[in-house]
Amino acid sequence: MGEAKRRKELGFSPREKPIELPKFDKESVQKKVRAALYKYPIIPILFYGAVILIFVGGLVYVVKFYKLI
Repeated sequence: MGEAKRRKELGFSPREKPIELPKFDKESVQKKVRAALYKYPIIPILFYGAVILIFVGGLVYVVKFYKLI
């Protein structure tokens, strides 16, 4: 006995089909990111600058916290 017949006998409504998610197009996303980077070349510089500042800030925090100097 299949599930559909069993659900019908028990008085349940038919099972709903799962919603299909849209396909992820990796190439179009890469093209958009590259276009943004070519349009605004300062973005990587700001990103790496922020990472370096966070790293230095964390290093200063650790030095102060453990009183290494």
